[in-house]
Amino acid sequence: MKRPSWPSWMPIDPYIAALLGTVGLAALLPARGTPADVASGASTAAVALLFFLYGARLSTREAMDGLRHWRLHLTVLLCTFAVFPLLGLAAKGLVPYVLTPALYSGLLFLTLVPSTIQSSIAFTSMARGNVPAAICAGSFSSLAGIVLTPLLAAFLLGHSAGGFSADSLLKIVLQLLVPFLAGQFLRRWVGGFLSRNKRVLGLVDRGSILLVVYTAFSQGMVAGVWNQVTPARLGALLGVEAVLLAVMLSLTWYGAKKLGFGRADRVAIQFAGSKKSLAAGLPMASVLFGAEASLAVLPLMLFHQMQLMVCAVIAKRRSRDPEAAEARAVDPGTEGVSSRAGSAASRTAAGTAPRSG
Repeated sequence: MKRPSWPSWMPIDPYIAALLGTVGLAALLPARGTPADVASGASTAAVALLFFLYGARLSTREAMDGLRHWRLHLTVLLCTFAVFPLLGLAAKGLVPYVLTPALYSGLLFLTLVPSTIQSSIAFTSMARGNVPAAICAGSFSSLAGIVLTPLLAAFLLGHSAGGFSADSLLKIVLQLLVPFLAGQFLRRWVGGFLSRNKRVLGLVDRGSILLVVYTAFSQGMVAGVWNQVTPARLGALLGVEAVLLAVMLSLTWYGAKKLGFGRADRVAIQFAGSKKSLAAGLPMASVLFGAEASLAVLPLMLFHQMQLMVCAVIAKRRSRDPEAAEARAVDPGTEGVSSRAGSAASRTAAGTAPRSG
């Protein structure tokens, strides 16, 4: 029997649809009392499991091989953890006229989250860019984000992210860094199992994140934080994020050209340096924001869907560049790889990708 697939004409990622459904469930049936305590404990365990799986999947050998292209990786890291946050800080001038303080905190947190891995690779290959560089750049960004994102959030967001204290640092280390390092240490023994069960583990990934979202939005509903948001404010947030994405896409493309990178490297820099990871950002927000996490992750959820749709269009256009055609003519063997990756990128935008990065 043929497995049902998500309709290609649907404009929304099915994982985003599941996230929105989870938000709706939390709005109608928020966890209270003992169920809330159980959900909170399960969410904490889910966050630890997520970062254990991230650590177990990251190939140390690939990461070391990628160090040879250090200028490209440094450029992506600077875009992700320096340029993005600076733009986020500049947006503070929009408070309170365009954004509420709570939405601005979520927007600033969005700019601190690491880049994606899977979708960056798929879009880079579809546009016939430097795929190995995209793999390493996304991996390095995710690895650096485990440390940099919480530290930057504590420094820039202050009490909005729980403050900078020994307790918050210990919580971050225990819930994020320790499971990640454990996954790296055990990769030798569990790597084969993970490779053979990617589909099941993808469901575990997404299920864990849905649990984190339900817990965060339940806490927000109980605390009454959604009374602070109006449709007009949400529309303003979408407009601000559209400008943010456009600025980063332009900076990564034309800035990389000014730095002397070739076309293939510029493609990798554009897709790895302009995107933010929903999968990494959601569990981090639940650790850092507590009851305020529901509003903190809203800008990230909206930005994630926007970046997938826009980057899918850009990748298709890049694949028709004259330079891409020349590369295809020189190495016809890459055609099948790029076609498969292009299909993967389309599925990412349409929602059938195995994991939303």
